[in-house]
Amino acid sequence: MTLDRERLLAYLMELTAALEDWERYRARMTRDLLVRDRDSRNMVFHAMLTAIQAAIDIGQHLLAANRWERPGSYRETFELLATHGALAEELGDRLALLAGFRNALVHVYWKLDLDMACQVLHTGAEPLREFCAAVKQILTEADG
Repeated sequence: MTLDRERLLAYLMELTAALEDWERYRARMTRDLLVRDRDSRNMVFHAMLTAIQAAIDIGQHLLAANRWERPGSYRETFELLATHGALAEELGDRLALLAGFRNALVHVYWKLDLDMACQVLHTGAEPLREFCAAVKQILTEADG
């Protein structure tokens, strides 16, 4: 498989839009509001899930395009990108944690630890922003 620039740009656009929502919600969302308002909780969790999943999709495409190992989990997607030097190791670790949080959002949403969710809401967007910058750099290098 070769690098599909259009696909990566589409994923990046989705990731960027979801991050904008995430950051807007972060500015006004409290733990109390997440606990008592299901609609607010759903909006926040949807933005977080969409952003993290877009990053996973980008990472898996990069692994396939470079014919690197196939990840055994979403977390491993970012670990492998770091192993191959596409991401800094520390960024790969932080993104792997977000992939684990994504799994909690999808599989145990009805009993999600809201303290942990609030922490991710307030800290999780930054690694995704760094990931966007890394992917843009990869695209620039591929062009040139």
